[in-house]
Amino acid sequence: MIPRFVALALLASLPALGAENGAAARLPRSTPEAQGIPSSAIKAFLEDAEAKIDALHSVMILRHGVVVAEGWWAPYQKDDPHVMFSLSKSFTSTGIGLAAAEGKLTIDDPVLRYFPEDAPAEPSPNLKAMRVRDLLAMSTGQHTDDLQKFSFTAPGDERLTHAFLALPVAHKPGTHFLYNTPATYMLSAILKKATGMDLFDYLGPRLFAPLGIEGATWDKSRDGISLGGYGLKIRTEDIARFGQLYLRKGLWNGKQVVPAAWIAQATARQTSNGSNPDSDWDQGYGYQFWRCRHGAFRGDGAFGQFCVVMPEQDAVVAITSGTRDLQGVLDLVWAHILAPMKPAALPANPAGRNDLARKLAALKLAPPSGRRASTLASSVSGQTWVFPANEDKVESARVDFEGENATIVVKVAGREGRVFCGAGAWRRGGTLPGADGVDQATAGSGAWTSDDTYLARVYLSETPFRVDMTLRFAEGGLVLDREYNVALGTQPTRRTSLVGRPIDPPKR
Repeated sequence: MIPRFVALALLASLPALGAENGAAARLPRSTPEAQGIPSSAIKAFLEDAEAKIDALHSVMILRHGVVVAEGWWAPYQKDDPHVMFSLSKSFTSTGIGLAAAEGKLTIDDPVLRYFPEDAPAEPSPNLKAMRVRDLLAMSTGQHTDDLQKFSFTAPGDERLTHAFLALPVAHKPGTHFLYNTPATYMLSAILKKATGMDLFDYLGPRLFAPLGIEGATWDKSRDGISLGGYGLKIRTEDIARFGQLYLRKGLWNGKQVVPAAWIAQATARQTSNGSNPDSDWDQGYGYQFWRCRHGAFRGDGAFGQFCVVMPEQDAVVAITSGTRDLQGVLDLVWAHILAPMKPAALPANPAGRNDLARKLAALKLAPPSGRRASTLASSVSGQTWVFPANEDKVESARVDFEGENATIVVKVAGREGRVFCGAGAWRRGGTLPGADGVDQATAGSGAWTSDDTYLARVYLSETPFRVDMTLRFAEGGLVLDREYNVALGTQPTRRTSLVGRPIDPPKR
């Protein structure tokens, strides 16, 4: 059992981390040199990331409890919430630790104990043996092929907990590592059963409020349960606060928010997941936390959402991004941030600090290149184009050109959205409807790549996703091509071309 409360001394030696009541005060700030990091090293990290990674969206670096550098690549901004994907899992683990500390559950409880109504008529011995700790450690004993039968989005009335328990359990739980999201969903469902509260509501007063995390959201399943393994949306500084809480073994403003014993267990190596010494995915897995090289640990999510905690260096790095090269991001962290850290303060370096400040202030993702205008713009502006039925449910599109700027009006699954595009600059404030019924905030920029082709680069600015929408006006029709920077699972990044026909030509 995890202790209900772990009181630790030495609180006076810790830096202040915001208001005593947990209000969302900014984390304290400092210069890199004062905390033993050369400003030039952080600048090199930013430059190398821009050269090698497509693309980081934000970074915040903490040393000794204070922020030494922070930046957002436009059009992303500091107050934007960002989809965490599987970094959500580490927050779910925290909820389980808190519930254990309150005596609501133990991690040795059998999973079937919480779902007698969903259990198979004759549960297998391996399913009977599955415990909460096996869900935490991603060692439930299932095979990839069997887990692929589980779907969060498939229509139907079957409870997701029932669907999970119906899967075969080929291996004895605790003996076979297989990273998966359904296991974390089951943790969320167990917490709700054990506490009578949904995970998101449960964490509100116990974690989010003490840390000053405001405006967080968490998507729910069709059964009304927080998804657990993904769906959390928070800001970059919220990631940093969470990492700092774990670095300080659960202490925040002199209060033990999460038991230190739980943090020690959750971030320790609980199961083996490989043997490659050069891979940060082969260093062992804890309770919804990854072990890293250099004695570090992390929570992470698809396309580069990172909360990296370095206990030996007393540092935290929070990153959001939209990249496929997650190992590449971590390699840059180790090379440019961890390696240059010194145990004591460095001499002040005003010139280097100013160079870094200018670099951070100028961070910007590249808009598309091309011409700002075309003679064709006036003849196609305001024209609506309709598309045949398609898998993405895109029904129609219209482009309104206003000087060098453009507004793309698109209708998807019966809902209309507007995407604003600047010329050589980003315009925020638009929305793009999704086939899944969710409207995404956008920031767009566009350019003419030829006389008849307009390229709109659109960031879904609370997510890792970017879509290049190429609109080619040819022979009285519109050909719409869309290509994403990244895609989930087996979804293609390049979507099927759509050919639209005009309706209701604009009056001139």
